[in-house]
Amino acid sequence: PAPQTPPVPLLWKVSDGDNDLYLLGSFHLLKPGDYPLSHDVDLAFDDAEALAFELSPEEMTSPALAQAMAQAALRTDGKPLSHELPEPMLKQLQAWTKANAGTLAAMGLHGDMLLAFDAWFVGLTISIIEMRKQGLDPEQGLDKHFMARAAKAGKAATGLEKGREQIAIFDTMGKVEQLQFLEEALSEAHKSGDEIERLHTAWRRGDAAQLWNGMAVEMRDEYPKLYQRINVARNDAWVPKLQAMLDRPGSDDTLVVVGTRHLLGDDGVVEKLRAKGY
Repeated sequence: PAPQTPPVPLLWKVSDGDNDLYLLGSFHLLKPGDYPLSHDVDLAFDDAEALAFELSPEEMTSPALAQAMAQAALRTDGKPLSHELPEPMLKQLQAWTKANAGTLAAMGLHGDMLLAFDAWFVGLTISIIEMRKQGLDPEQGLDKHFMARAAKAGKAATGLEKGREQIAIFDTMGKVEQLQFLEEALSEAHKSGDEIERLHTAWRRGDAAQLWNGMAVEMRDEYPKLYQRINVARNDAWVPKLQAMLDRPGSDDTLVVVGTRHLLGDDGVVEKLRAKGY
């Protein structure tokens, strides 16, 4: 087949007079055919002396992170997850588990084992499996891609948050938020991957409007507490760290690679930095 046009992911340049930040919108799971990227992204990488990600490369690639996440998600009340699921959601989960039994078995899991975990972890597992079914792979994700490039080029790479902080974002969710998170994952799975493919295509062409509407608007409107926790609160925590990169002496530039949703909308990092005068 003819090669596809290189993806043009969303990219902003933020300046304060002596140095710059490049803000690059990531898709955490991608396909081998999503590389190479558009030339402007390569130019941003070449210009940057350092890179920043949601998590540092050391934590992102450590098996200990996945183990810690699973450990944190184990239920401690002695009751299976089914005990707190509304009947319609439980039936949805059982149907999804049955339809994906082979995939779960290959991961060393089965339906009853999922019920030993909190709702947020089951929702996360469902989302990742559904993306994999569309040919998307975390090893091909934009974060992993630039972590490898940074290591090869000898460029410093840091994280905007710690693994324990990322786990806590999920693990300290209230029951309502957790059920919303699981409900959203099951709803997306029910759409047979169409929404995932639409978002992937929108990411490839840098379609900010479709990415905003598909990634954020529904969550913001239907699940405002969940949106506040996993999007707004993290953006607010990152902005001072990004400001520090801009305000420090010298002319070193930094390429910041984070999930695209964090860069979009009035709650996004781009507008928060613009509001501060950059």
